[in-house]
Amino acid sequence: MKSQDAWMPSIITPSMLEQKLLIGVHTRATRPNRLEVVRMTDNEMLVELREIRKLLTPPAPPEAPKGLINEFVAFISAYKVLGLAVAFILGIYIGNVVGALVNSFIMPLVAIVYPPISPPAPDNYVLSAGPIMDSLITFIIVAFVVFLIVKIASKLGIK
Repeated sequence: MKSQDAWMPSIITPSMLEQKLLIGVHTRATRPNRLEVVRMTDNEMLVELREIRKLLTPPAPPEAPKGLINEFVAFISAYKVLGLAVAFILGIYIGNVVGALVNSFIMPLVAIVYPPISPPAPDNYVLSAGPIMDSLITFIIVAFVVFLIVKIASKLGIK
């Protein structure tokens, strides 16, 4: 009488892997696209399955922070509030720089090519750099202050 595993070859292909799982043998890769069959005892198989279960089990969730300050820091870190605030603040000041550039430099150039229709204006078109420089300096100062805040927050553990 043939044994239960007699029909199975000693070298199997990955497509035969499902059959291997049914009869309780373990495989290991020997060459590309080839698996070598290794017979396992029931205890060895249980140990292997326990290791697989450990790897597949998700880690326990972290313990909830205690105290108002720790909860606040966890909230800031978990929802990336600091990054959102930085983007919002810098976006406002970049918008101011772009607005000053358009109002002080681009629109006077457009007014030369396409003069306004309603009131006749004198032919003095002024390109002013003052508002552009003012908004650039303000942006640089605000960006530096935001950088310092982010640096301090990262030292406190807020990401």
